Amino acid sequence: MDQERSTKEESAIVLDFLPNGYPYDDRPMFMKTPIAQAIGKNHFVILELVPKKGVHLQPYEEVYIGEGKRDKIHHIIGKIPTSKLTSTAKSELEFVIKDVVTKNEKKFVDFFNKAQPLSTRMHQIELLPGLGKKHMWQIIENRDEKPFESFADLKSRVKLLPDPQKVVIKRILQELEPSEKHKLFVDN
Repeated sequence: MDQERSTKEESAIVLDFLPNGYPYDDRPMFMKTPIAQAIGKNHFVILELVPKKGVHLQPYEEVYIGEGKRDKIHHIIGKIPTSKLTSTAKSELEFVIKDVVTKNEKKFVDFFNKAQPLSTRMHQIELLPGLGKKHMWQIIENRDEKPFESFADLKSRVKLLPDPQKVVIKRILQELEPSEKHKLFVDN
């Protein structure tokens, strides 16, 4: 129960708003409900939301979806896979994730400071695209001397490291796919 509660999103960022519902919904117009596709700010959960009557949402708009009184969202239909995203939502996804990673840089730099082994042969850092054992050991040695303070600090102290912000964004996009077994940033 506590595990389930910890993955609940408090707010989400709108990826796409369909004022007349889905185009493939063949019910009569009066039965269709407006739909918003959004991504959670903390756990990157992709959700389908129904706005309150008369509310028109914009892409990139942040909406409250927590337990308290919601001003714009009537209810959450539930989680949806990336395959159900509209083409607009798919095209906005990477930009929204980049924005969240940029605004919460400390949280993602802390991942590099606290990452642990998954098994005797595999480390969390190695799950990041473009990072192997050599980078992993450089990151661990450097963080033991002094924790990293920013993506720039990480890049300057670890030789030939790919852009850590881009690496994190790529990993989040990978984790949104159902085939990804290990989750570092996405709760589903």
